[in-house]
Amino acid sequence: MVGFKNRYMVMEVFLDPNKEISGDDPIVITQFNISKAIKDSILVNFGECGLASMVGSFQVKYVNPITKLCVIRTSREEYQKVWSAISMVRSIGNCPVLFNLLDLSGSIRACKNAALKCDELKFEQYKLMVGARLSADVTQHMQNCLEKIKILEH
Repeated sequence: MVGFKNRYMVMEVFLDPNKEISGDDPIVITQFNISKAIKDSILVNFGECGLASMVGSFQVKYVNPITKLCVIRTSREEYQKVWSAISMVRSIGNCPVLFNLLDLSGSIRACKNAALKCDELKFEQYKLMVGARLSADVTQHMQNCLEKIKILEH
């Protein structure tokens, strides 16, 4: 018996650069928000049939609201449709966003490695940007996010 073939996408979410950057973003990036925005984009661009064909395997596996990194799982047959729908997402809620694909892989192990590497580098950039205003709470939240990546499963 052949296992179900998936594709895993490590995506970076860019919030609108014209908005004022502060400690509290205008929108909290969550699994639900990202999933809803992508599903809405698939519905608009590919219709109900397109949405029905990908909904069985589509899942936002991981989201880091600090570094704006997310991992998305989809079936091997539908990943191009999902990828194109993601590129057409222009807002989450009322906040304009852009998605950037950082890594595309066929296994969760390769995806975990890429996501862990990207997350660590982005958090280092975040620490440099924030400087002395970095709180212990944010550091602890980031450590929790890194642990979530390490335990990702199918």
